[in-house]
Amino acid sequence: MVHYREDRPLWDAEGRDWPNRGASRFVRAAGLAWHVQELGPEGAPALLLVHGTGAATHSWRGLMPRLAERFRVVAPDLPGHGFTDPLPDRRLSLPGMAAAIIGLAEAVGCAPAVVVGHSAGAAILARACLDGGLAPRLLVALNGALKPFPGMAGLVFPGMARMLFLNPVTPRIFAWSADRAAVERLIRGTGSRLDGDGLDLYRRLFRKPGHIAGALGMMANWNLDALDRDLPALKPRALLVVGSEDRAILPETAFAVRDRLADARVELIRGLGHLAHEEAPERVAETIFQEAEAAGIIHEEDPAA
Repeated sequence: MVHYREDRPLWDAEGRDWPNRGASRFVRAAGLAWHVQELGPEGAPALLLVHGTGAATHSWRGLMPRLAERFRVVAPDLPGHGFTDPLPDRRLSLPGMAAAIIGLAEAVGCAPAVVVGHSAGAAILARACLDGGLAPRLLVALNGALKPFPGMAGLVFPGMARMLFLNPVTPRIFAWSADRAAVERLIRGTGSRLDGDGLDLYRRLFRKPGHIAGALGMMANWNLDALDRDLPALKPRALLVVGSEDRAILPETAFAVRDRLADARVELIRGLGHLAHEEAPERVAETIFQEAEAAGIIHEEDPAA
């Protein structure tokens, strides 16, 4: 299998003006070289951010600085995404991704009180909690991909992604076709609308075959059946934030997940799509702050509040 290491995003090129670049560093953990961003006051409760498939830390460009007002925030590029090394084939699965995130958290000394994951990132964090590697007091899923695709899609989609992943031409074709209009259509297809800077950051990544291969590889080995069975055993309090216009993961999915958890609630944010945290980071940050206060993790009288 080809990882397109020579065609991965380069920090001195694609990362030249990366959002929150001053918070970036590169660390080795779980056998990989990771791009990680850290922001926020020392001594504040730790919060771990995990993006979704096809994204990178740029997805948190607006949300991360707001969360860093009250948390010590750690945000990595997932394996095979952005500027982080890809996982070997034998580890490319949901449990493998979760184990890698656990290894990274240990390496950077992050024992998060709160974990926040977008889409597939929420599934990775839920798996890491269920496997005992992370023990936060609050898990926040932003339009979380926590259930298998319904009907035939659940059978067809992973197999199709795997066929695309194994075809060495696919990432290059996708990268060649990733012009501004194509990226905008893709984003709008999720129910979200981003400004020009946001679209440019996605386009910058989508034009690199190595990044596309990382996203396809993750989807090709995505199996949510075991996670779905195990979800009722999830221990942390859960906040399921949902954009009402999400076309990638139907909003009602969050309500079905909520009903299977011991301590969970849904926060529906109207007028936003799958990338709600990029469209309205201040609204999402305030929702997280309120839930963290309710859980006793942060307090209104905190100096950073």
